[in-house]
Amino acid sequence: MSSKTSKLDASGDPLIALFKSIGLNQAKAAEAAKSPKAAAILKDTIEKHSLATASLDEKQASLFAALASAISKASDVGEQETSYIVARILDGKLKSVDQVSVAVKYIESHRVPIDDVGFDAQCGVGFTITSEELLVQVNEHITSNAIAGWDKLGSVITSIRNSPSLRWANPLDIKNAVETAFNDTFGPKQAGKPKTKEPKAVKKESSAASAQPSTSRKSVFEEGFLGQLHRPGGNPQIHPHLREAHLATTGGQVWTRFPPEPNGYLHIGHSKAIFVNFGYAAHNGGKCYLRYDDTNPEKEEARYFESILEMVRWLGFEPWKITYSSDYFDKLYELAIELIKRDKAYVCHCTQEQIKADRGEKRGQPRPCIHRDRPVSESLAEFVNMKDGKYRPKEANLRMKQDLEDGNPQMWDLTAYRVLDASHHRTGDKWKIYPTYDYTHCLVDSFENISHSLCTTEFVSSRQSYEWLCDALELYKPRQSEYGRLSLEGAIMSKRKILALVEEGYVDGWDDPRLYTLIALRRRGVPPGAIISFVSTLGVSTAVTSIEVARFEHAVRQYLESTAPRLLMVMRPLKVTIENLPEDYLLTIEKPLHPKVPELGTTSVPFTRTIYIDADDFRLEDSKDYFRLAPGKTVGLFQAPYPITCTSYKTDPSTGEIVELLCKLENEGPPKKPKAFIQWVAEHPPSGSPVRIDETRVFHRLFKSDNPPADFRSDINPDSLEVIKGAMVEVGFWPLSKQLMNEARHDGKARTAKALESSAPAADDETPHATSEQLVGKECVRFQGLRVAYFALDKDSRIAALDNDVDVEPSREQGDYLVLNRIVSLKEDSGKTA
Repeated sequence: MSSKTSKLDASGDPLIALFKSIGLNQAKAAEAAKSPKAAAILKDTIEKHSLATASLDEKQASLFAALASAISKASDVGEQETSYIVARILDGKLKSVDQVSVAVKYIESHRVPIDDVGFDAQCGVGFTITSEELLVQVNEHITSNAIAGWDKLGSVITSIRNSPSLRWANPLDIKNAVETAFNDTFGPKQAGKPKTKEPKAVKKESSAASAQPSTSRKSVFEEGFLGQLHRPGGNPQIHPHLREAHLATTGGQVWTRFPPEPNGYLHIGHSKAIFVNFGYAAHNGGKCYLRYDDTNPEKEEARYFESILEMVRWLGFEPWKITYSSDYFDKLYELAIELIKRDKAYVCHCTQEQIKADRGEKRGQPRPCIHRDRPVSESLAEFVNMKDGKYRPKEANLRMKQDLEDGNPQMWDLTAYRVLDASHHRTGDKWKIYPTYDYTHCLVDSFENISHSLCTTEFVSSRQSYEWLCDALELYKPRQSEYGRLSLEGAIMSKRKILALVEEGYVDGWDDPRLYTLIALRRRGVPPGAIISFVSTLGVSTAVTSIEVARFEHAVRQYLESTAPRLLMVMRPLKVTIENLPEDYLLTIEKPLHPKVPELGTTSVPFTRTIYIDADDFRLEDSKDYFRLAPGKTVGLFQAPYPITCTSYKTDPSTGEIVELLCKLENEGPPKKPKAFIQWVAEHPPSGSPVRIDETRVFHRLFKSDNPPADFRSDINPDSLEVIKGAMVEVGFWPLSKQLMNEARHDGKARTAKALESSAPAADDETPHATSEQLVGKECVRFQGLRVAYFALDKDSRIAALDNDVDVEPSREQGDYLVLNRIVSLKEDSGKTA
């Protein structure tokens, strides 16, 4: 006991005696008496609420000391509000000093009667979470942030603890859940594992170095644009009760939505929107809707709905709910009637040209529509006439009566409803009128209690009309925040232009690997994790992010570097006969699938008298700076025990083309140390070696320039697709392919079962839903052709052995047809894009 405390005891300080009477020990009672202001508040609280006779335990007594200290530092806390917190401590609702501190901050801005639900949500009252639920959130955080290994353990624990939805979780439970997730995802932690050197091919690519994340960097959700977003409930409302009702519904969680228009396939730019909306919600322990903005039935097709969900899931995210703007057509119509009744909307019969002129298309200054001041009753009747089909398209529109004096064109009486002569995929022919994006988007955000309406910066000017409409109808008003979109140089994102490329035969469909739609990138073999890793390293800001294709490909290349197995492969086979080996010679060589990632396993390949090397690895003219094979020259063979020396060669009599090399295996005498090693595969029919590839497709830039002109057809590269026939891959291709497909099927089933269990049920039978098939495709078979490039199976492949998950030894069967896509080269090609 300190001397100071002893003196207080000796003095018989009545405050200390009073504080000890509620259950504080000597040291805590003395500490509580140090601050005159806090001590006075605690004394007053004890006397007013008879705490000395309340039989408090020491923990509760400490909470009252903390309450007094917090109130002493607050700006304005009334007696009634203090009494409310006292009651919540006494009934055991507030159990920690942290909860008490938050409670004081809450009542600074809320006066009695205090909404119990809002208070409880903010202060963590009644918070419970099972270990299974906690593990789900940790796994979602690992996926959405592209966490790569055990070195991120500390930062992930910190991020999870700082997640608003988990701030009341037990810190030890969080630590245990993160360690469990890391062990499941990355395997057991390896102490003292040495760092691997960066591959030379990566070191040379200085232009893409900025794509690499720093190991000490905060999560993208904790800094910059996303790190500065408001806390749930921090968005201003026209009435306080709207905020309270919102928080009561969401429990103070982050709720976001990804709202694509189902009129085309998603592209690489959408991957950023998916990452931002789903990732931000997951990072904060919240929820994210997938909402189809299906208000234009003239352009929507069922295939787009299915593909959108498939791409969201393929990228690693699961919607909490799948909804449609059309779910709310009845409610939107009722609110349009209400808007008219409030004299905030009117029916306009002007032509499209007149509307554009009135909105200042050429003058830059709007003027009132001649129908703007028509009586409310007249607009109500005309709106019903629109609904009942008495007008043809463009003969009548419902327009919002906004503010023509405002300098923002988005406040110049936007259209809310228009007449469309089209059947809707969900509502059939029920409606003759359909709401516009400007009317629908903010209201559906409100209906769904979105806490953060995140969109790209082209909607900045729409924020004012977004908020105007919510306030005009006195509804909960989400906060719209805008970030810069993502685009790639040399790639076309316009759905209209891509459709033209497809219909005019420049590409073979929306999934042609030369495009940058997500289905095209998937078909090409780009792993979804590489896309998420790429987007996460770019950060999120208000600036438009226009990235060189080379930088994107570098990110893909680096992701594959540590994840893709490696197989021996020759693109243009040249036969080699090793003359000093017998005809029946066979050596089985076991080789790792990745020299730096032993957990990927091993494979076995035959080494025989007849092998094939790549034609590019041989030439007739030798030179000092040439280290591969030439007449009289020795070269090493990857993984083989001895090098070979070329002794002679054979040519085709009619063409003069070299068709066979005759070589000697250097397996006798002093070993020769070759200066280079080359690829090879062996001829061994009993084992099925080599695996002959019918087509290898190499994709180059579709356009000649980085920024295709308006006349984009004139900029098309006629040599954007290169097809190589007859490439050869080692026989280890078969068991690897079977393993990768089976793993994809297993993971797909597990993820889908989990998604169906945790997500809200579908609105109807027609709503797209999660299936394991969405996550499994032939592109799951990816590998590096050693020292060649990265490849994936194309969907055009016909491989009977991979069509099911029966555990049988795979091999080539009659009718099989193998097609490989080059995902990306091993290093940047300045002339061509891989």
